[in-house]
Amino acid sequence: MARKKRQTITFWFFRLPVLCLAAVLIGCNLWIVCSTQDRVYERVSEIDSQPVGLVLGTSKKVGPDTPNQHFVNRLEAAAELFRSGKVTTLLVSGYRDSRYYDETRDMVADLVEMGVPESKIWADDQGARTFDSVERAYSVFGLDRFVIVSDDFHVSRALFIADQLGLEAVALRSEQVDPGYSRKVRVREYFARVKAVLDLYLIHSEERRERRLVQADQ
Repeated sequence: MARKKRQTITFWFFRLPVLCLAAVLIGCNLWIVCSTQDRVYERVSEIDSQPVGLVLGTSKKVGPDTPNQHFVNRLEAAAELFRSGKVTTLLVSGYRDSRYYDETRDMVADLVEMGVPESKIWADDQGARTFDSVERAYSVFGLDRFVIVSDDFHVSRALFIADQLGLEAVALRSEQVDPGYSRKVRVREYFARVKAVLDLYLIHSEERRERRLVQADQ
């Protein structure tokens, strides 16, 4: 009897933390996706006019001679959004760690090739994370309304961050990349959504609260 009891305790000792982590993972993902899905659009024509489109960055290539389809699709969606007249300016936000790797420089260059005037493109090379890109759109560029442009699996998290910071945003999802090509980033996104919740409710909780109070007073 005592042995069976010890086995039961051991079973739950190891399994309970796993179950709790799984519950947190599932809960955060459901919260983020369900709370934002009604503002994620597939077609530019469905979006109301906004002042700026916030284009979230990624690397231009995944190998020396291999273009990153996520990068290509995001910029094509952003260029279409601009050409439609739904936005008058594009803010490209990405990561730069040296003169050899600069996501925003690549985005600006390619958007210009697509016909977007360089004078209509703002660049933020401090967008190392999605949180930084969204938060800096307000704190640095003074935006409280914008259209987020990124992949279908990514825009929900960006919208959630905007919501929690008291910003008004909708999203245009770029053309879906073959899931076989993007499996790793899609899996990583499940965990990134948990981190977004932790960022907003633990790490940056005071900033989130103050921002929402400011927005409520406006």
